[in-house]
Amino acid sequence: MSEKIKEMADRIREIREVSGMTADTLAQKLNIPLDQYMRYENAEDGVPISTLYQIAGILDVEMTELLTGSTPRLQSYCYVKNGEAPYIERYKGYTFQSLAYSFMNKKIEPLLVTIDPEENTKNMALVTHPGQEFNFALEGRIKVILGGKEIILEPGDSLYFDPTIPHGQTAADNKPCKFLTVILNDKL
Repeated sequence: MSEKIKEMADRIREIREVSGMTADTLAQKLNIPLDQYMRYENAEDGVPISTLYQIAGILDVEMTELLTGSTPRLQSYCYVKNGEAPYIERYKGYTFQSLAYSFMNKKIEPLLVTIDPEENTKNMALVTHPGQEFNFALEGRIKVILGGKEIILEPGDSLYFDPTIPHGQTAADNKPCKFLTVILNDKL
């Protein structure tokens, strides 16, 4: 795992410990086995975005704090210059940039996602989370698996869906791809 994933796992553990919660209690609240939660906290597995949202909600922190270690402070607007959004690697081949990382009390989470087909094809996992999700293809072709259906997004295509349906994205071809995702999560 990358150093950034290790740093995020360390932050999750530290915030959990400061809150006085045991790993077992957090795993129960997440409704996952303790050994799976410990793989996240020990940076042995990448934490799915849906689980990051849940952890942030349970620990009463902004997801940005888990991802970057800084607390969002902006309330009026958040201006992010090209290249300044922090990169977060969830697992090999799948990175995203938080495009509103310094805005507090977000209702939506806009993310720029880049997929490296070499690594992501073998690591893609289907996830679920509450809320709604919007994907807009920017570069390359993106294969979205949504409830067993395969949808190919080409640059300019978009998909709006219910993310409680198991879903995942990967490169449709053996070329890198990039898309904007906006997640509305009632836990945000």
